[in-house]
Amino acid sequence: MLDNLWKSVGKPEQRLDAVEKASGAIRYIGDFSIPGLVHAKLVTSTHAHAKINGINVTEAWKVPGVRAIVTGEMFPFHIGPILADRPPLAFEKVRYYGEPIAIVVADHEHQAKKAVQLVKVDYEPLPIVRSVQEAFKTGAPLVHENSGQYMKIISNVYPVQGTNIGSHIKIRKGDFIKTWEHCDTKIKASYSFNLSDHAALETRSTRVEINPAGKVVVHSNTQSPFTIKKVLNQFFNIDVGNIIVHVPLIGGAFGGKGTVQLEPLAYLASKAVGGKMVKLEYDREEDLITAPCHIGLDATISLGTDANGRLIAGQYTFLIDSGAYTDQAAGITRAMAIDCTGPYDIPNVWCDSYCMYTNHPFATSFRGYAHPELTFAVERTMDQLAQKLNMDPIELRKINAIKPGNTSPTQTVLNTNNIGDVEKCIERAKELIQWDEGQRIEVSRNKIKAKGISTFWKTSTTSTNAQSGAVLKFEADGSINLNCAAIELGQGTKTILAQLVAERLKMDIKKIHVTMEINTQYDPHQWRTVASSTTYLAGRAVMAAADDAISQLKRTASIALQCSMEDLEVGGGRVYLKPSPEYGIKIEDIALGYKYPNGHAVEGQVVGHGKYIQRHLTPMDKETGFGKPGPWWSVGTQAVEIEYDTHDFTYKILKAITVLDGGTIINPATATQQMRGGMYLGLSFASRESFIFDKEARVLNPQLRTYQMMRFGEQPIEYLVDFIESPAADGPYGARGIGEYGVIGMAGALANSLSTAAQVDLNRLPLLPELIWRTRKELGNDPV
Repeated sequence: MLDNLWKSVGKPEQRLDAVEKASGAIRYIGDFSIPGLVHAKLVTSTHAHAKINGINVTEAWKVPGVRAIVTGEMFPFHIGPILADRPPLAFEKVRYYGEPIAIVVADHEHQAKKAVQLVKVDYEPLPIVRSVQEAFKTGAPLVHENSGQYMKIISNVYPVQGTNIGSHIKIRKGDFIKTWEHCDTKIKASYSFNLSDHAALETRSTRVEINPAGKVVVHSNTQSPFTIKKVLNQFFNIDVGNIIVHVPLIGGAFGGKGTVQLEPLAYLASKAVGGKMVKLEYDREEDLITAPCHIGLDATISLGTDANGRLIAGQYTFLIDSGAYTDQAAGITRAMAIDCTGPYDIPNVWCDSYCMYTNHPFATSFRGYAHPELTFAVERTMDQLAQKLNMDPIELRKINAIKPGNTSPTQTVLNTNNIGDVEKCIERAKELIQWDEGQRIEVSRNKIKAKGISTFWKTSTTSTNAQSGAVLKFEADGSINLNCAAIELGQGTKTILAQLVAERLKMDIKKIHVTMEINTQYDPHQWRTVASSTTYLAGRAVMAAADDAISQLKRTASIALQCSMEDLEVGGGRVYLKPSPEYGIKIEDIALGYKYPNGHAVEGQVVGHGKYIQRHLTPMDKETGFGKPGPWWSVGTQAVEIEYDTHDFTYKILKAITVLDGGTIINPATATQQMRGGMYLGLSFASRESFIFDKEARVLNPQLRTYQMMRFGEQPIEYLVDFIESPAADGPYGARGIGEYGVIGMAGALANSLSTAAQVDLNRLPLLPELIWRTRKELGNDPV
């Protein structure tokens, strides 16, 4: 009865940050200003690929208020999260349009902006690499002449010297070549899309100062505060203990704030002005073209089946456009190979995943970390294969759905603990989309309703030693302060962690106070807030801290109640005797220790500590990909229903559906909103978003008025979300990660629905009406 009274897991608790955000009380990085704060602005490249012959700053220095001008020669070294191939400021040459070349520091922002316009750069243009296909050709111009000499930050990145290959990841499972010869049905298809942007509401920004004691104090809207510490230590030789990173609440990220870019620049700027606090924030145009973006991709997939439609062989070639630098795209290349098959059991797999240098803006993490991209290609191929087999697309997916007892492409053995139920997700999505009513229905002369489906999976590709820590500090009234370095970037992480504490201690969640802002000086280490890993990692740490606190409470209460610790239970704000719950003591009476009637005191404040580190993960073998890259796979199915106009090739999205098996759902309300937000993001990326480049590799749509996103009123008329809950034995209360999953299958589902409606294979993104028209015209389905 008591357990039910204080139950929090599975309840739609209100988000802890809801009131402050709704009232506008939250202060973001850009809201901050103090007397003496100086401003930095960037000089950026006007060429996509060119030698820098010289930088003339004479006129810029004449602008009143200019304090410093920093150029690449002042720090001629390379940094990077996976492969150290990117200079904070370009020196010797530039590799993309918009690349930072110099920093101007001035008393006021307008002064810095004016001075930036007066910096003159002498360029010598070089041949431009405009696409991954160009980059892959023998004899292509090299974006990096010495890529094989760059320092590896992690071991599993493999640049190929003398080429534009920043990394090459291979999967070799079974015997693809021999099996391919004996396949009854074969299909091969290619897919592509260009780079795009995260377009978070808040642009990237930071403040850095070097205080008189030598401490480097960073304020940043980052997903990775401890990575900032690592980078500043590793590349700038600053002691880790002298670096303090503060992170407030973040106005959206979608993976784009997981990398480290502005912080080293602001550090160099602060150092140039004697340690003064420097504020560096991107304008929207800079955030679109200078900051890291979302990868582009060319993919080719070949699938082969036996006579019954069972997949027995799959070949996957991914050319990932990482732009000028590898950044996180080298990790995305690995992630794409790891889950290359989608959630299907294929015994013979051959995959080559290439991270390709081009003269485009460099790419980094995007929500789903390779999976929305690979799922688009895999799910389009599955639909085309079903058509060739004359089989229902859902039936093809069901008979090939991966399940316990099968192995992943990296040959990890799957079981009921580490993977959800793919088939149940497919069946539920089939019901919600009303598949049996018809996949393609002509509703009037020019209007067609069509449905498309997409099944997906994703493992959490973290570092093998990714970890999290948590501290629970009890107050005198029995309430708790929860400290954890998980970043709140809109996904509701802090609320979920509070629910886990409330569940463990059987108390009201209102008694748990969560520190939203992160301070690395007192918050325990957190790997990063990425990879849908935070509920799992931080959740396990929080539960360990709760268990530690419970042990302390029982020890203190056993003294006060003169009984054994084993006889005690915690719940409802009390510690009480299990056999006689009416006998007990309030937590508030022992939270700061217990005082005897004679004044003597024992134990002291209850402070629970907890930690968790990934277990049993291994690196991948370079030649075969063999290894265990992630702890579990969350799986799901998404579906889309559209209304297509055959007259002008436009369409409306009527319905979007997500069915996800993420194990136990801690908070169904926030989880539902996570899925809806992800669906919106995925549909926008699939239907509208793309950078447009001219022949000089300059971005032609660097503003929100020209960079097209799904606008209000264009979203689906109806969002439907449901969950299948197959608990994970080692997740907190059986939970797996779900943060990124709403976005993953949307591009595939939309492309499948439109391909069905237009009766043509749409294998490129974005799915603009013009693309549909051109594709039909090329195939002779429509008059010129």
